Amino acid sequence: MTKESSAVSVQELGVSSLDYASIEEAFPEIDPEFLPFGDKVLVQIKAPMLRTKSGFFLPPETREAEQWNTQVAKVIRIGPVAFCNRDTLQPWPEKAWCKEGDFIRVPKYGGDRWEVPIPGRPGEYCIVVNFRDVDLGGKITGDPLKMIAYLK
Repeated sequence: MTKESSAVSVQELGVSSLDYASIEEAFPEIDPEFLPFGDKVLVQIKAPMLRTKSGFFLPPETREAEQWNTQVAKVIRIGPVAFCNRDTLQPWPEKAWCKEGDFIRVPKYGGDRWEVPIPGRPGEYCIVVNFRDVDLGGKITGDPLKMIAYLK
């Protein structure tokens, strides 16, 4: 029996088996080749893991469910008038809610989503999403890797 054919579900593994080795594994360096216009904020959704700590491959269904249900993202680009008054184009009184490199919560639905290949990881992709600034959920002040997708 190969490790690939021994794939199990997230529920069978438990959360501790699914820890990322590093923040770079969860949010690999990518180039979306895209600059957001206006009030848009481009984010990178946390990449799903390919295998568990013990080396078992996660089935594609598990990876897809995690990838499309996660709401943890890294801000990678900010449009020129994001976090600005739409009439005056002056910054909001409370200033920008986040900056490039911050980890935030984003809506499960909405935004313009597409996949970008992960360099050095053939066949693996990250999802990037272009959201309006007012649609962002909030800044993550703790460890973004501790937040897992709600799959129920």
